[in-house]
Amino acid sequence: MIGEHPSIKKVLEIIRRVAPTDATVLITGESGTGKELVARAIHSASPRASRPFVPVNCAAIPENLLESELFGHARGAFTGAHSARLGMFQLANHGTIFLDEVGELPLALQAKLLRVLQDGEVRPVGTDHPVAVHVRVITATNKELAHQVEKGSFREDLFFRLQVIPIHLPPLRARRSDIPILTQHFLEKANARHGLSVTISREAMIYLWEYDWPGNIRELEHAIERAVLLGKGTLVGTEDLPPHIVSRSGSVSLVSQALSRQLTLRDLEREYIAKVLEHTRGNKTEAARILGVDRTTLYRKLEEYKLKD
Repeated sequence: MIGEHPSIKKVLEIIRRVAPTDATVLITGESGTGKELVARAIHSASPRASRPFVPVNCAAIPENLLESELFGHARGAFTGAHSARLGMFQLANHGTIFLDEVGELPLALQAKLLRVLQDGEVRPVGTDHPVAVHVRVITATNKELAHQVEKGSFREDLFFRLQVIPIHLPPLRARRSDIPILTQHFLEKANARHGLSVTISREAMIYLWEYDWPGNIRELEHAIERAVLLGKGTLVGTEDLPPHIVSRSGSVSLVSQALSRQLTLRDLEREYIAKVLEHTRGNKTEAARILGVDRTTLYRKLEEYKLKD
């Protein structure tokens, strides 16, 4: 987990406190925000670290196969079941299972997952005998499970059982100050992987800073690796960035102003905060929400940049 934004520091603190326990964790956030990374961090800092970490993407497995994938099956349980097979819960025994996109589970399977959480045992398809498992369950979703509960597509009792410890990951656009840190990390990672020594120009960094990153951290990592591999030299410039990142910035954007006025990233952050305050007509609570920081951090920034009235 990389970043210095207050929201990420809060996540890191929750990870530190919850890792030694067996409490179930529900990680929410947009796609690409690093939900599996958080799950792995919890597992790695837990007493189960030497045991298996088994990730399962519930949205990627056909519904008719999902039950046997999770809980296993006996020989002859269905057509094609030529031998018995362990499920993901059994493979994760004494370790951690990570159920990504848990909101995609059908209602019938949600009931069976609830029984596993309550009883600590699974029932493989085609058998009448439960199998005990001792597994820490971490789940994740990019959906609003509370809304699914209201619509009747997700069990309320399972929802409360899963979110004993809720962790929300903010989108990258809400922690913009971490973009330079993450960019440098991904540059070093790409350079090491491909035996290169590429750096990034100030102009390119400003474009990265302003872009909203709908694909979040995953999109940033892919953009940096592409720029490293396809760039024409050892310095990533604006011409090496994906066209949609550059084209999102209009002629009157902060990027254009920053480049024409030779602003530093610090200057750019100051102007961005000032523009958000102007947009909210001085409402600091609303400004802090848009900026993705708490009020204390906003007040510190206002003092630092001498923006206080």
